[in-house]
Amino acid sequence: MPLVTTGDIVRAARWGVGAFNVIQLEHAEAIVTGAEAAQSPVVLQISENCVRYHGALKPLALACLAVAEASEVPVAVHLDHATDRALVEEAVGLGIGSVMYDASALPDAENVTATAEITAWCHERGAWVEAELGEIGGKDGVHAPGVRTKPQEAVSYVAATGVDALAVAVGSSHAMTTKDAVLDLELIAELRDAVPVPLVLHGSSGVPDDTLRAAVRHGMKKINIATHLNNAFTGAVRAHLSANPKAVDSRKYFKDGRDAVAREVTHLLDLLTTP
Repeated sequence: MPLVTTGDIVRAARWGVGAFNVIQLEHAEAIVTGAEAAQSPVVLQISENCVRYHGALKPLALACLAVAEASEVPVAVHLDHATDRALVEEAVGLGIGSVMYDASALPDAENVTATAEITAWCHERGAWVEAELGEIGGKDGVHAPGVRTKPQEAVSYVAATGVDALAVAVGSSHAMTTKDAVLDLELIAELRDAVPVPLVLHGSSGVPDDTLRAAVRHGMKKINIATHLNNAFTGAVRAHLSANPKAVDSRKYFKDGRDAVAREVTHLLDLLTTP
């Protein structure tokens, strides 16, 4: 199956699009395996924090692109939460077809200017751009209670920046390990009706399954999930090592982690993509 872009997947989707973060090769393999079982397109996301962990973008990016190209279902590779313009430019140069440029920590005027410049540069090269208005919360473990995106501000932001998709604050928070986030579904519907580009839900790991389905029904299109998969991977590895205290071959316990992630991806894609 040819490598596609996030924009291709989002435009073709009738319901939700699952976008899952990669930390290492096993995650990429697991996400695609889970997507193939669900017979659903999927987005592999590499975050700036992940790049920092590996020390470079290129090795993991090329691995993800190779996994995507070998898939039986459409797969896109996406750069997530990039604050560094040089990293955005490197990603596009490597063949990554979409980026999430994160200027949300900047004052509003600077956010608009920086995002508009990045968006114009990416569009000249055929790359799709996602951005975030306001801080979703939960970065570095710091939750931002009560933050909400105002529809008219979102409309103005999209018009000023030209972005292709917008992550909005509707009650979720990054890096949650419990599934008890409460989303403002009425606000999601208002944003869907007001904003002319697809809406993105960040911090989806903390959202219960039935609420994720409701969020898609109310207008969320791209659903980003990271921490939940990390929980699944780590839990499977921990269980293997507890049951096999003398284990030394990482292939054996990483396989359990990979299988656990694949199962969760299949479940989540079935949840998000089925009416």
